[in-house]
Formats: sequence, C-alpha cells, structure tokens
Amino acid sequence: MSRTSLIVVLAVAAVGCTSWWPFGGSSGERPRWPSDATLYKCDGNKELVVRYTDGGKSAMVMLPERDFRLDQVVSGSGARYSNGRTTLDTKGREAFLEENGQTLLANCKTGGS
Repeated sequence: MSRTSLIVVLAVAAVGCTSWWPFGGSSGERPRWPSDATLYKCDGNKELVVRYTDGGKSAMVMLPERDFRLDQVVSGSGARYSNGRTTLDTKGREAFLEENGQTLLANCKTGGS
C-alpha cells in the first residue's frame, strides 16, 4: 500500500471514529445502551443503566461520565451490589445508587407493569 493510500485509509477511519461509546452517540452522550441492560428512570429525569452479569452476581453500572462494576453482597431484602465505595440497591422494579453514603440516583424504576 502506498503512503498516500495509507493516509487516506487512516483519515477515513478517523472520521468514522467519532464516539468512544460503543452503542452510538457522541462523547459524553449515551442515547442507547446494550440490549440486555436494564434501564431505570430516576428522580430529576435521570437514567440509570445497569447490565447484570454472571447470573446476577455482578452489575455493570453505566453512567454518562463513567462505567463501573459492582459485585453482589449480602442484602436483607432485594439485591445489593457494591465495590466498597458505591452501592446499588434493587428490589423488584426499583433501585437506588449511593456513593460514599450520598444518594446519586433515587426512586429509580424500570418500565413495564
């Protein structure tokens, strides 16, 4: 491949790489999520996207600014996932997310009946 052809190929590839988020949209904006993720609608018109993995033993939390994994821990009722700093509590269709004892997302609910 000639040097000119290589430059053209790299330029075209760079134009096609406008998003680091693999599910579409532009940087910092996530209009879509994995098809097997759960979408929760929370207070303040915020969204919480969670992908449960390993048969529900862990949860991948996807926020606009970052993604992180939480592992299931003992819970009195419902399911609780934590990494020691951030905790996701779920029960039925409801969830809330805390970090360092502060509520990040409250009154989150999935769609459906």
